[in-house]
Amino acid sequence: MRTLFRNGLVLGLIVASFAACSGGGDDDYVPSEYEYAYVVNNGSSNVSAYAIDSSTGALSALSGSTFPAGSQPASMAIDPAGKFAYVANYGSGNVSAYAILALADWGQAAGSLEAISGSPFPAGSGPNAVVIDPSGKFAYVANSNYVSNNVSAYAIDSSTGALAALPGSPFPVGANPLSITIAPSGKFAYVTNTGNNNVSAYAINSSSGAWTAIAGSPFPAGSQPVSVAVDPAGKFAYVANEWYDTVSAYTINSTTGALTAVAGSPFPTGYYPASVVADPSGKFVYVANAWSANVSGYAINSSTGALTAIAGSPFPAGSNPVAIAFDPTRKYMYVANKESNNVSAYAVNATSGVITEIAGSPFAAGTDPVSVATLRIVR
Repeated sequence: MRTLFRNGLVLGLIVASFAACSGGGDDDYVPSEYEYAYVVNNGSSNVSAYAIDSSTGALSALSGSTFPAGSQPASMAIDPAGKFAYVANYGSGNVSAYAILALADWGQAAGSLEAISGSPFPAGSGPNAVVIDPSGKFAYVANSNYVSNNVSAYAIDSSTGALAALPGSPFPVGANPLSITIAPSGKFAYVTNTGNNNVSAYAINSSSGAWTAIAGSPFPAGSQPVSVAVDPAGKFAYVANEWYDTVSAYTINSTTGALTAVAGSPFPTGYYPASVVADPSGKFVYVANAWSANVSGYAINSSTGALTAIAGSPFPAGSNPVAIAFDPTRKYMYVANKESNNVSAYAVNATSGVITEIAGSPFAAGTDPVSVATLRIVR
């Protein structure tokens, strides 16, 4: 029997940075960079936090980790400024919001999560995925499990991180929406409707955050589309089809946001692909194959969007890999292994796309890890 929560994952990489002032007018001050990874544990209802070793990619648990979330948390997103983090709690029907500590404070390690006032914020039934738009102004949550079948939309208070429902929210989508991604331009949103075997597409109002369905939407996908990703250039979209063991590829109309299937699509994956991501360079796509315990890697044809398997693909992972994220430097990849209760870490060859497991991997997580997000802090 398949587990629902593995499908609403972190869809797409969140990389954030912000600068802290040196103070005192020290002209010799040289800022330092620190990297962190966060893993959402669906079974233990919390978030594990780690420092990333920028030289090796190894993970070290932060002092004070783990941090509590709601019931059965399914997805995490970090705002582009690196100030706030949000977790969709499937079992609680809400969203936990946190401030991210840039500096150690009162015994808490830098990178720690601190619940903000008013958290958690209400969502629909079965919130399974959360994303932040590139401007950092809006948050969107997919409410799945065939009850709400909509997306809750919020304005983010830039000072406190608090969420306020947008006028018109929630916005209707298809049946059992499990994944959302926002195009890098911030102009378009895409939602996988697992119950309808298609992808809904929307234009985003940059001022209000409201969604308007794009002409031709929804667009057909394979059977049980569970994850959607857009490449960094905003030219192509990719959808993992769980029951077809394929990934569908589309070109994106830069003006309208409409999707057109790429010639040769869909492309084969491993068994039960649970998550798809495009790497930050825009050269590669990776798919976590839950039932074959590996990761498929593909090179993207920059002209057509077609996928070609990378040499050595698929690459071994843990048991039931369900989510993928890259570190902020783009050198390392992290994969949440739901049934292994750990995270596999890989070095990424920037030229070939080949991934190689690093020393010490896999790293222990909580129970049923299902989502990964990363962050860079400059201070």
